[in-house]
Amino acid sequence: MGKLKPDEDLIRRLAELLEETGLNEIEYEAAGQRIRVARHGGANTADAGESARAPKAPPATAEPGNGATVNGGDNIPAGAVTAPMVGTVFVAAEQGAAPLVSVGDPVKEGQTLLIIEAMKVMNPLASPRAGRVTQILINDGQPVEFGEPLLVIE
Repeated sequence: MGKLKPDEDLIRRLAELLEETGLNEIEYEAAGQRIRVARHGGANTADAGESARAPKAPPATAEPGNGATVNGGDNIPAGAVTAPMVGTVFVAAEQGAAPLVSVGDPVKEGQTLLIIEAMKVMNPLASPRAGRVTQILINDGQPVEFGEPLLVIE
């Protein structure tokens, strides 16, 4: 097998796309060669070859405070955990499984609350703090926007 010469312009465009979309990883494959650009620890790295395991999603933002708005003026509830990226949200680890959390469940900091699929990468959404789930504001399989409130932890 010949040595892969990465297309630096393509890698730069993929890295820019990561920044624009807030994704953690993007992969491109053509002519039997695969380029994966992933964000780890705040830095972008490029990796040619087989894809490694899916990266963890960045910590969810929470507690925007009173008067914070999203999506053109909708109020975000106090204690809301918001979407760190655009994608499709799933409440269970796999189809037909029990939800990861339900209203009334206690949660620990770092516990997986939901999964957001973005560009065929499953990103676990970790709880930013310990507490109790008081509201779930989304439905399974629903598309979500960056900053959209997903659930409330008190």
